[in-house]
Amino acid sequence: MLRDAWRLSLGTLTAVPVAPPSLVDRRRAGMAMVLAPVAAGALGAAVVLVLLGAHTLGLPPLVTGLLAVGASILGNRAFHLDGLADTVDGMAASYDRERSLAVMKTGTSGPAGVVATVLVVGLQASALGQLTTMPRWPQAAVLAGVVLCASRAALVVCCARGVPSARPGGLGDTYTRTVARPVVLVVWLLAAAAVTAAGLWAGLDWWRGPLATLLAFGAVVVTVARAIRRFGGVTGDVFGASIEICFAILLVALV
Repeated sequence: MLRDAWRLSLGTLTAVPVAPPSLVDRRRAGMAMVLAPVAAGALGAAVVLVLLGAHTLGLPPLVTGLLAVGASILGNRAFHLDGLADTVDGMAASYDRERSLAVMKTGTSGPAGVVATVLVVGLQASALGQLTTMPRWPQAAVLAGVVLCASRAALVVCCARGVPSARPGGLGDTYTRTVARPVVLVVWLLAAAAVTAAGLWAGLDWWRGPLATLLAFGAVVVTVARAIRRFGGVTGDVFGASIEICFAILLVALV
């Protein structure tokens, strides 16, 4: 079961080639979401390498940050950014639930989705570039990789018991309501511990990690709550939006 959950998490959330799971059910789906921060390890490593390489070559911080964001986007086929754009377009389209869901399903990006994508990517890139200006910049690059992995903790909030699916039969339907709330708390506490430890190693104050994690958790909860009010629940797009927002909030709060 654990192997199936690992394959499901890695194959769904990254572009890393992996054999398909032998069985996909709700129990394995929930476990896959819990494993998401670990499954993102390859993407985190890619971001670290890009930051180290670009800074060593003397590239400007913003260029360095954009290249790092590009590596993370390539590593998940822009899956999460697509979800961000569709979610924002759905929320901006109409207060009618069915109309909003229809807009999200079209796959095209409207003005609201484009602006949201530019804003979130801009915040991520600026913050990642800023990390490379720190005195302990190699450790700060590692911190960036840890933050990327920690941002995947957003998924357990989307899949927590009590959070309904907005579209029965959709991509997110298999995963919704599969993670017990105590497990959500444990995952986020572990994410906070990892971010705090990496932040201390990079020379940040001890309170930066807990504060950044708390703000990111709050942002994800607000995003999910908004989705429930507007769409009647969450979708796969909301999953992606939550991850990208979480990543941006964590980085901005840390720098």
